[in-house]
Amino acid sequence: MRLKGKVVGNSARHIRTGMLGAIALAVVSLMLVGTSSLASASYPTGGTKVSGGTVRWAEPAGGSTPNYIFPFMSGATASVNNISQLQYMLYRPLYMFGSPNSQKTTLNPTLSLASLPTYGSGDTTATIGLKTYKWSDGETVTANDVLFFMNMMHAQKANWFDYTPGYFPDNVKSVVVNSPSSIEFTFNKSLDPTWMTYNEFSQITPFPEAWDITASGAAAGSGDCATGAYGAASTDAACTKVYNFLTSQAQNLAGYATSPIWSIVDGPYTIAASKGGAFTTAGAVTLVPNASYSGPQKATVKVQELPFTSDSSEYDSLLGGNLDIGWLPNEDATAVTKSAVQPGPNSPRLSGYYLTPWVLYGFNYATLKFESTGDNGNAGAIFSQLYVRQALQSMVDQPAMITKYLKGYGVPTYGPVPVLPANNLVDSFEQSNPYPYSPSHAKSLLTSHGWKVVPGGTDTCVKPGTAPNECGAGISQGAPLSFTMAYATGIEWHTQVMNAEQSAWNSVGIHVSVTGNAFTTVIGDYVPPCVAGSPCTVEAGWWGGGWEYSPDYYPSGETLFSTGAGSNSSNYSNGKADSLISATTDTNTNLDAYQNYIAKQLPFVWEPNADYQLTEVANNLRGVAPQNPFANLFPEYWYYVKK
Repeated sequence: MRLKGKVVGNSARHIRTGMLGAIALAVVSLMLVGTSSLASASYPTGGTKVSGGTVRWAEPAGGSTPNYIFPFMSGATASVNNISQLQYMLYRPLYMFGSPNSQKTTLNPTLSLASLPTYGSGDTTATIGLKTYKWSDGETVTANDVLFFMNMMHAQKANWFDYTPGYFPDNVKSVVVNSPSSIEFTFNKSLDPTWMTYNEFSQITPFPEAWDITASGAAAGSGDCATGAYGAASTDAACTKVYNFLTSQAQNLAGYATSPIWSIVDGPYTIAASKGGAFTTAGAVTLVPNASYSGPQKATVKVQELPFTSDSSEYDSLLGGNLDIGWLPNEDATAVTKSAVQPGPNSPRLSGYYLTPWVLYGFNYATLKFESTGDNGNAGAIFSQLYVRQALQSMVDQPAMITKYLKGYGVPTYGPVPVLPANNLVDSFEQSNPYPYSPSHAKSLLTSHGWKVVPGGTDTCVKPGTAPNECGAGISQGAPLSFTMAYATGIEWHTQVMNAEQSAWNSVGIHVSVTGNAFTTVIGDYVPPCVAGSPCTVEAGWWGGGWEYSPDYYPSGETLFSTGAGSNSSNYSNGKADSLISATTDTNTNLDAYQNYIAKQLPFVWEPNADYQLTEVANNLRGVAPQNPFANLFPEYWYYVKK
């Protein structure tokens, strides 16, 4: 998920410049992708193109289905399934990243609604020029539509999943519409252009004037959010009313298909206008081409996104020939692959399909709630101890689990900068496995910090206190080393990994109770940070998908690890980490110091990062592979050929 996304010796640096062309070149140099291994894979090509048709696409398993349409989301709804595999096909972001049929992780100027920003005044201003795109109601996508989003962001930043205090939009002093096709931003300090383009402007999705209402049937623009002065109290008040109305409309999933609000799109697709089947509460979606799409590639195929609750039910549908794009469950792969990006032998039972691994630009982790009061009242205090996190990590044998449960289709997570797709941002230290599997090291960490280790039982604190050889702040005499970890069910390897980790932790007396639940329940409970002043009873959670870098495409960490960040699920707070993150966003600093510190700090438990899925594509379907590293779908480039 986006919530839920990587060469040795990182030498990449931010190149500060006000020149548009130089910015583009700097961006490309920072995000180099090794595509040779993917390019060498064999995919069917050629054939006589057939116009039209319906592509039956299997949504990822485990209940992770699209369930929210308004492209302004909290952490509980900001999933890959909602953003990359629904909203982006309907409502294009200002800047599109990645490409169809490519693993490139760079900005895609061709598919973006705007030209690259022009930075000036020592990188304290940026001017964005919009291209000529149309909404499906005939209105032009204008600078006011960008201002509409920014005004909404200013008013409702606490409800924006990517909000981090001090960053976007706090670092924006003013937003001024110069003309229908030009908008100017002024910042509160000099900001790195590459970072600003990749991580801040990348968050913007223009909203149509028709959404600027507070009641059904109201006149477009009557809500006064789209045109109000940025930052004004009156604009914030107006936008809050508009936000409340739009979020209420977004709760009616069954009404998406016929909604006069959500049917106004600027993307290549729209939801089929039929009652009781175009969008269901189970997550089934039918998308049809938007005849008014202004982009470079018109869609020709209809897409049915079909939900599955388990690997086995989806695999049965594949075997029956009832899908055009699905996935091979890892447990049904016939051999261990030598590389996460290379397809091994396909299942002989799927002769009508070819196999293509889908690798995302991200990493995997389980969140530990540092503020948790939990069942025993001390889970948060336990997680706050670095040595405990080190002991937990030392019992996670990622390479073994990737080979055994994923058949090699995955890569270990040792820190926050992705290893795959290949790039020059991840450094050698992060790839070196700072915490290799070692039960003896885990046991030594616990005994040396005042715990009585009971293998197979429950460790207890026998030396309370804050000295180096004591249990740590908030942990009392006799406190048990125990907690509950929830995980998302429906995918076999998730269960296998959880069972393996539970067994390993319990073997050194870390008593972990494992409980399974639906994907949407797990992200709803464990993605949002605990709120100060409110009870935090959840302890640890893993939804299996981890984090995929979008709409923050440069992996600088402010969204996940800065104090108070909206997606800082663990409530991790560390002054040194904050300083290192800040240095990557507004100075000529590369990522090495930041990524190495976070790798050692373990704000999360690093987990095996599986390929997003082992995609199976019908032999007569073209334009699908290679697949976008940000989990975006580009069905406007899909087409059938004669069998």
